[in-house]
Amino acid sequence: MTAPNVRTGLLAAIGVLFVWSGFIVFSRAGIVAGLTPYDLVAMRFMVAGTLTLPFAIAWWPRHLPVKVQVLLAAAGPGAIYSTMMFTGLGQSSAAYGGVFSNGAMPIFTMLLVLIVTRTKPGLYDLLSAAVIVAGGVMVAWRGLNAGGDNVATGITLFIAASALISIYIYAIRHWQVTPKQVLAVVNIPNAFVFLPIWWTALPSTMAEADWEIVLAQLAFQGLGPGFLALIMFAMVAYHLGPTPTAAISATVPATAALLAVPVLGEIPTGFEWAGIVTVSLGLALAMRKR
Repeated sequence: MTAPNVRTGLLAAIGVLFVWSGFIVFSRAGIVAGLTPYDLVAMRFMVAGTLTLPFAIAWWPRHLPVKVQVLLAAAGPGAIYSTMMFTGLGQSSAAYGGVFSNGAMPIFTMLLVLIVTRTKPGLYDLLSAAVIVAGGVMVAWRGLNAGGDNVATGITLFIAASALISIYIYAIRHWQVTPKQVLAVVNIPNAFVFLPIWWTALPSTMAEADWEIVLAQLAFQGLGPGFLALIMFAMVAYHLGPTPTAAISATVPATAALLAVPVLGEIPTGFEWAGIVTVSLGLALAMRKR
């Protein structure tokens, strides 16, 4: 394995930014079009699982204990994380998904590092966390007042997804898992476990949906977050570390909100835009130490 390289990590981070922003917006578009959250999860692993399967044996991280392999499969961007995200996007806007699923990651990662390594957060870590929380409150204020339980459910699911993916980010760095190994340990178990459950027991509207929508979601979900994002996410975590990885992901709120305007017609209010900018300022503080 090559030594960590900051430039490589930053280039991968840019790729993550574009794919993850698109993931939030286009996934919301799929839900609005009538697909169920389970359909979108199934589409992801139909494609990503098929692409990964021929290489699964060669890429499998045999050096990892079985419990770590299970942890990566469960905590990574697999069926559990995806179901929470897609269900949340059915309850609230893409901007909310970007703010709460990504903006919360530096906070959870900071707490995880504190618990595991006993490393106390520095001044910039605490200040950035406070700014991100303040921005999140600004974004949620109007939505919670207007949207009630639906928006609250969406926010809760986004925050839970953020906590889950923070564990995955830390694990990749700690156990030095390569991008190829990530593809195998995330895509294959999730495909073999989730797809039969979806086919036999979960609600689906895929058969009634327009075929153009189905093909577009199959291509994006499988190739984007299901394949390319896993590679780039692992590269960022390895080359930059868990906290910068989570902080870079916090840029997604602004880019997802901007992309949602032309794609979904979802225009945040002025106060919500102020909250999105505040979350981005929290990102800048989190990255200052790096």
